[in-house]
Amino acid sequence: MLGVSPDPVAAVKKFHDKHDLGFTLLADADHAVTEAYGAWVEKNRYGRRYMGAQRATFIIGPDGLVAHVIPDVKPATHDDEVLRALEGISRSAAAG
Repeated sequence: MLGVSPDPVAAVKKFHDKHDLGFTLLADADHAVTEAYGAWVEKNRYGRRYMGAQRATFIIGPDGLVAHVIPDVKPATHDDEVLRALEGISRSAAAG
């Protein structure tokens, strides 16, 4: 499992170390990966418009293709959504 953050390397390392994440967190300071996946989007907060990363999950299948997207990650339900998606992908692979 990998995470991608649009923050600079030093900030990503500090966040990763502070939260003792159980996965690799990559820095995407130039937004190349975020943009390639369509997750660098216009946001609107308190009437202020700006560009930022949409929190999204991309599940990549064994063939290297995007198998499932969760476009608006909500921490309270995210684990269950990922598990359901993985089960569906696993069932599809077993049937195909």
